[in-house]
Parts: sequence; C-alpha cells; structure tokens
Amino acid sequence: MGFVGRRLVEMLVERGAERVVAFDIAPKPADAGDDPRIVWMQGDLTKPEDVLRACEGSECVWHIAALVGPYHPLDMYMRVNYDGTVNVIDACKSLGIRKIVMSSSPSTRFHGGDINGAKESELTYPKRFLQAYAESKAKGEEACMAACDGETLLTVAVAPHQVYGPRDFLFLHNFLLNADRLRVFGPGTNLVSVCYVDNYCHGLILGERALYPNSPCLRKFYICTDGEPVNLWRFIDRAITAILPSKTSLFAKFKLPGWSFMYPLGRLCECVGYVTGKKLKLNTFSVRMLLINRYFDPSESKRDLGYEPIVAPEEAWAKTEDWFKREWVPKYAAER
Repeated sequence: MGFVGRRLVEMLVERGAERVVAFDIAPKPADAGDDPRIVWMQGDLTKPEDVLRACEGSECVWHIAALVGPYHPLDMYMRVNYDGTVNVIDACKSLGIRKIVMSSSPSTRFHGGDINGAKESELTYPKRFLQAYAESKAKGEEACMAACDGETLLTVAVAPHQVYGPRDFLFLHNFLLNADRLRVFGPGTNLVSVCYVDNYCHGLILGERALYPNSPCLRKFYICTDGEPVNLWRFIDRAITAILPSKTSLFAKFKLPGWSFMYPLGRLCECVGYVTGKKLKLNTFSVRMLLINRYFDPSESKRDLGYEPIVAPEEAWAKTEDWFKREWVPKYAAER
C-alpha cells in the first residue's frame, strides 16, 4: 500500500473510525501492526468481485488506488485507473454506499505550460493529455463525478500536488537515489505547490464530511497544498543535503540547459524506448515537470471543504527528514 493510503488508514482510526478496510493488491505491510479496527484485505481493483468484497459494510469509500508512473504497459492505465474506478462505483451502487471520495491528480489538468496560481475551477482537461496516467485518471474521475446523483450516491474529487512525507517512495525517494548524478534542469527557479501527507489525508477526510445532499462540493475537483509554493529545486536540494549530508548541493554543480538540451534528450529517450520496447526514466513529461511552474490557489478547497493545512511546512519537513534518517538511510547505506 502506498504511503498516502497507509497514513489515511491511520488517521481515520486516530479520528475515531471503528472499522477501516485497507484494500490493496499488495499484502499487509510487515510493519503495519495489529490494530483490530483495521482490516487488511488483498485483492485486485480490476476484478469487480474483489472490489465488492472490500466495500461490503462500508459507509464511505476513499478511492485512492491508481497505477502511476510512466513505466507500465499502456493498456494497464485504463484497466486500473478507469475500469477500476467503474468497479468502485458499481460496488457502491450495489451495496447502497452513499459516499465516494476520489483521490485525483492535478496532472489531469496539465496542458504543458506554467500554472501560476490557478484556482481549481480554472483548471480544465486538456485536448491532449501529456501522459497515459493523466488521461486514464481523468476518465476515471469523470465517471465518478457523473455517477453522483445528489441523493443515493455522492461524490467528490480531492487531489494533492507533489505529496511528500514519511514512507515516501515516489517523490523524494527517487531524487535521493539519484543524488550523485542529479543536476538542476534550467535556471532552477520554478515554483511548485507541495503537500505533506497528513495535510492531504486531512483534505480527503474533509471530503467525506462535505458529502451531503445539495452540498456545494458535489461532483467537484479540489486541490490540497501546504500553502505558499516552494522553489522545486531548493526543496529537492534541501532533502538531499539534509538526509544525505555527504552529498554535494545541487547548486554547487553545473546546471543542465532545460528546453534546449534536456527536453530534446527526453524525446530521444522516448524514441529509443519505442524502438527497444523499454521504458526509460527520462522522457519529455518528466523533463517538463522539472522545468515549469506548477502552483495553485486552493481557495476553493478552503471555502467549500473548510480545508487548512494541519501541519506547518517546517514541522512537516522535520518529520519527513527524521523518518528518512531513521528508517531509510541505514538501508540505503547498507546497500551501497
């Protein structure tokens, strides 16, 4: 189970949930403990019978499962992110479950250029999606929002942007692993919104509370952030130099030209991958995401969900750094 799912399960129990079903294709995490309020259930989101079994007896489904990253077979994105969402919708209708909080992604609204403080309602689906993940996620979100009838099934989509925190093996982890060869792309001044995992899970929980007939949140898309945007490369550099202090700061190395060098190189890697049948980590989407501004004005989530970050940026960073130093660094050092 991903680190957002793990933390959401924990926070639901912390806030008084009597029974939480954690449904995932992977088995129960080895360090998950044995809280009797948590039911760890292994199954496949693409199998309707598994989803039905997981949803039985629930009052709300937080649908946060997704196939992410650019390295999977193309047909799998639609199977998991769209067909899987339809399975969740069908299960809720069959079992009379009235609420679905869907975890979405701002990437469903990426057109390719800078996003400078846009509100959620100002973000639209592009005519052409930048990646298969975004397209399949958008299709799933559309289906989930369309299923909302205002009475028997109520739905809302809540997304983070660049979520991070303890147990993060998606964002910070990858930069840490590549700290030696990593360089700043372009001038290194681009700004992004980030969201600490507890803040995002808080937003997801608020999404459930906002699901009632005639709620202003029905069928809408919201974004949760930590507040003010951060300089992406300074944020990454802080992680590297704090968690791995022996590593050189990114800003002490030469920078790589962004649009004139790294972007064409990403295109070349895509061509090589197409010919060889391999998925290379460098591609035009990843380069673009490291060059553009991606920050948002989440005033609508504050207005409609009552969202405010519950963990301040410095506290969030301290908790993240502590976990990586305590849990991740020893394993990283042992494998070197």
